[in-house]
Order: sequence, then structure tokens, then C-alpha cells
Amino acid sequence: MKQLKNSFLTYFLAFLSLIGFTQVAKAQRILTGAERPDLYLPSLQGKKVGLVGNQTSIMPQSANKHVVDFLLENGVEIKKVFVPEHGFRGTADAGEKVDNSIDQKTGLPIVSLYGNNKKPSAEQIKDLDVVIFDLQDVGTRFFTYISTMHYVMEACAEQGKKVIIFDRPNPNGGYIDGPMLKSGFESFVGMHNIPIVHGLSVGELAQMINGEKWLKGGLTVDLEVIPVANWTREMVYSLPVKPSPNLPTDLAIKLYPSTCLFEGTVVSLGRGTYFPFQVYGYPDPKFGSFQFTPVSIDGMSKTPPHQDKTCYGVDLRGESMDHHFTLSYLLDAYQKSGMKEKFFNNYFNTLVGTDELKKQILAGKTEAEIRASWQKGLEEYKAKREKYLMYK
Repeated sequence: MKQLKNSFLTYFLAFLSLIGFTQVAKAQRILTGAERPDLYLPSLQGKKVGLVGNQTSIMPQSANKHVVDFLLENGVEIKKVFVPEHGFRGTADAGEKVDNSIDQKTGLPIVSLYGNNKKPSAEQIKDLDVVIFDLQDVGTRFFTYISTMHYVMEACAEQGKKVIIFDRPNPNGGYIDGPMLKSGFESFVGMHNIPIVHGLSVGELAQMINGEKWLKGGLTVDLEVIPVANWTREMVYSLPVKPSPNLPTDLAIKLYPSTCLFEGTVVSLGRGTYFPFQVYGYPDPKFGSFQFTPVSIDGMSKTPPHQDKTCYGVDLRGESMDHHFTLSYLLDAYQKSGMKEKFFNNYFNTLVGTDELKKQILAGKTEAEIRASWQKGLEEYKAKREKYLMYK
């Protein structure tokens, strides 16, 4: 009997220990800003709310419930949803026109913030008290969700509306790299004086935009950031939903800062395949032994470069998940091409935010030499960035 009691006590203590471990593990899960309703629901009650969101605006620890559904269930009066490039459900190709529409599930009006209407008009936000921004960024200057954020902040600053950022981890947030944006090269794929890999969450970047007075006319917006819990920028963060149709895997997101540079060249980066941003090639065997053929894929790339042509190049799907930004792929393809100036298209300087990189490549500079030219700008940026960091 005594042995039975001891056995029962042992199992009972083990059970309590397991419960305790489970509670600790749960407490340490990464919680996005959207998953911290105690920090924002009280202030939304009785307010007319607009939401900037898409397929990434979900709550991973709540069975990927969409934040729109959660807010409606909790009595928040959402008046409309603003959507960026790729649309509300994330099915539009890069650069494809996104139209105003109605969300079939909720009946909410959807307002496109892509194409000719990148910035909400005074008319579109006049009936709102607050605009929530909840989009998953991937940590590069040319990923356009942060440009959408800038324009939303600017419109709200002009009309006296509050902006709340539901912050999310940056999957490329552990480092800073690439050339700084050069004055005169501002565009929708580069609006701020930051490097290609900026090392900030969207909440931190929003604070920098406000703090550095980068909105038109030096305006600042009434801004609140709902921070991520239990995340540090050195953590590996696997995105629960594709941030855009052509970033289908964690590795694609890691490679994206490097391989996106091919958008400014004659080389294919795999659009029109199911592994975009993870390969590169051109219809010439001298570019490499790996072969792929871009085709039209609805929802990913309807008219990819070199469509229906066999491309030869390099498969990067074996690269490490520790991958950081590099020019090695770009320089490799450039040297193999022998095309000199014709290797680049008119988009290259806009994409990289400077005309210096193209000049350096044409001059035969090595990656180490090119990188050395970035260092002064990066050091100044790092010092500025320190003021806005929310995470270790």
C-alpha cells in the first residue's frame, strides 16, 4: 500500500511538473502584437476603425485566426480594410492591379493601396478614428509593405487620425547590410534613408519614420506600437503564412535580399516556378548546369521573364538558413554573361536605391571593395537606429 502511495505521489508530482512546464512553454511563445488584445482592445471600444491587412494578418497561436475576424468578434467597429500589393487574400502577382472590392466573408469594403492609390485619401479615412496596420514584413527596403505603412502614417498625420501598429517579428531582423538609399533615388521600393537589409520590425521602423520626421512636411502621427512578446532579433522565426505569393518558404525569405537584385537585370530569379528567389538563370548554358523553365502560374507569376524558355543557372535551395545578404550571386551571373551594361535593366538603380552599385560592378570591383564603400553609411545608420529599438 505504501509503495502504491509513493508511486501515485511520484506520478502526481510529475503531472504537476508537466503542467508547470507547459505553462512556462506557453508563456514563452512568440506572441505577435495582434495576439496581445489586452494591450489594445480597451482603447478600440467605441472607435471607428480601419485596418491595413492581408493574408499575413493572422494570429498564429489562435489557429491562425484572421485579425479582422477576431476584432469583429470582440465588438470592434471595423469600417473598412485597406490592402497593399498582392491584395487582401495575397493572391495578386507582384505589380498586378488590385481593385477595390467587398470581402466575401465579412462584407467589409476593401480599399486598394496599390497602383494609383498608394496613399489613403482624406475621403477614405474621414470616417475613421484610428487605423491599425498589421502586415508581415521581411526586413528589406524594397519589400513594399513598409512603403504602404509610410503612406498610411502620412495620411493619418495629415487628417489627425491615430495609427496603431500590430508589430510582428522580422525574419531577417538579426543583421544590417547593403548600400544606403541615395538621395534622389526614392521610390515605392525605397522611400527611406535605410540600407537594403534594415534590421527593424515594422513597429521600430514606424517609430524611426516619426522620430526622424520622414513624413511629408516633417509631420508626425499619433502612433502606438503593440510590441511582440518573447522575441529577440536573433531568434529564428518561421512565418506561418507566405508574406507574398513568390516567397513560399523560409529559405526564399532568407535569400530574398540577395536574389531580388536580379529583378533589375536580364536574369531570371525563378518567377514562373514553384521555387522563386531560390534559383537564378538565363537561357544560355554558360550560366550554369541547373535547368528550369519559367511558365505562367496563376497567383504567382502570369508572365514571368523568359517564359517557356529553358534557363540555365544555379540552384540555391541547398543554401543554409543562416544566409545573409550577399552580392556573390549577382556578380557571378554578371561575369558569366559578358553583357556589361546590357546585363542591367532600367529598374536596377531604383531597386538598389543608388547608382553607385551598378558603376562599381561595371568597373570590375570585388564584393569586398564594394562593401567597404558602404561602411560609413551603415555605421551612421546603426547609431540612428539604436534610438528606436524595442527588442534585443
